[in-house]
Amino acid sequence: MLPEILPRPAPITLDEFRARRRSLMASLPADSAVLLPGASLVTRSRDSEYPFRQDSDFHYLTGFPEPDALLLLLPGREEGESVLFCQDRNPLMEAWTGIRLGADGAVREHGVDQAFENAERDERLAALLDGRRTLFLPLADGEAMALADEVRSELAARVRHGARPPEALADVSPLLHEARLIKSEAELALLRHAAEISARAHRRAMHTARPGLAEYQLQAELEHEFRWQGGSGPAYASIVGSGANACVLHYIENRDALGDGELVLIDAGAEFDLYAGDITRTFPVSGRFSDAQRALYEVVLAVQERAVAAVRPGVTLAAVHEGVVRGLTEGLIGLGLLEGEVQARIDDESYRRFYLHSTSHWLGLDVHDVGGYRRDGEPRPLVPGMVLTVEPGLYVPAEDDIPEAFRGIGIRIEDDVAVTADGHEVLTAGVPKRVDEIEALMRKA
Repeated sequence: MLPEILPRPAPITLDEFRARRRSLMASLPADSAVLLPGASLVTRSRDSEYPFRQDSDFHYLTGFPEPDALLLLLPGREEGESVLFCQDRNPLMEAWTGIRLGADGAVREHGVDQAFENAERDERLAALLDGRRTLFLPLADGEAMALADEVRSELAARVRHGARPPEALADVSPLLHEARLIKSEAELALLRHAAEISARAHRRAMHTARPGLAEYQLQAELEHEFRWQGGSGPAYASIVGSGANACVLHYIENRDALGDGELVLIDAGAEFDLYAGDITRTFPVSGRFSDAQRALYEVVLAVQERAVAAVRPGVTLAAVHEGVVRGLTEGLIGLGLLEGEVQARIDDESYRRFYLHSTSHWLGLDVHDVGGYRRDGEPRPLVPGMVLTVEPGLYVPAEDDIPEAFRGIGIRIEDDVAVTADGHEVLTAGVPKRVDEIEALMRKA
């Protein structure tokens, strides 16, 4: 009997993509334009490429799935305010790499006002931007900047004939990233689905784990579930760190054997329709925590549950992090890994020997999603529609001054949390994190 396949949520509608473009244009000064390139294929080796993944900002405004596309937004243009350039229709290339939508398909299937194939781009681009006073583009994007320079140079050469090149360049990224920070109901549905797929994958890894398997075999179980459920694969490089490997925050080699009596830390999430899941769980390879493992794990779990409970409108991520630091420091002192008063160990940052990272990051089209964490120099309050992670951890070095039972233990527990009008929603509740729940699930295997 084949494993269950989850029903797919509805995709983002064309109306929502149109509304996003209109909202961005409404925020621009008069006589402005937006120039935004999509992503290109990246060579993996000789004549093979990495699987294509569209630029997140470009996807947010268009949903267009092909490489080498370019979006112009031209507020007030009578012939159409959204113009897309895309790959040329080419029967020979399409026989090798798949059907291209072409200009007609871009208008029909993605709702832009007008589209041209890339063969016409050099001829049309400068004319479309003639007379636009400010050109908004991602200033950190080399391709966008090169296109802007070409357009301005071409129009400057025709000033005597009435051409008017853009007078200023401005960064469109902050405007887009503020918009992306607040998720729509359709986006939340996609994030819930990515989280559910990710949770199923983590449960599958817990069922599979046993001494003697390799970390990469658990990775295979995770990523099989991602693909089986219709995801494009992992949203980021899957981390499967057993034993002391769990103390390496971005360990991705995943090549060592799972040892009897060790813990394994898995930080992995599915990508679905470009939206990311991001879960971390830590569990015993043999199915039962040792006394020392349980004691350290319970400290992290209690802190993580309190931090999740604190998420609600008006709270800041800085406040959540401060609570996590205090709770972990108290736990470290209680276990004898630190000495002295809690506030003194926070002030001298000695807790950072065991906890090196922040507690949260935004989540969305990117696993470390965009949007500012501060406003006017102060931590920004949470509002409904934000989605974030809560992921405290402790990482104990294998050093001589550490009690032997704790050496080389790394523990992180991470959930995805959406801010709601009256509190929060845990998107990743489908995978256990309490000790008795984890041990019971693994006993069933």
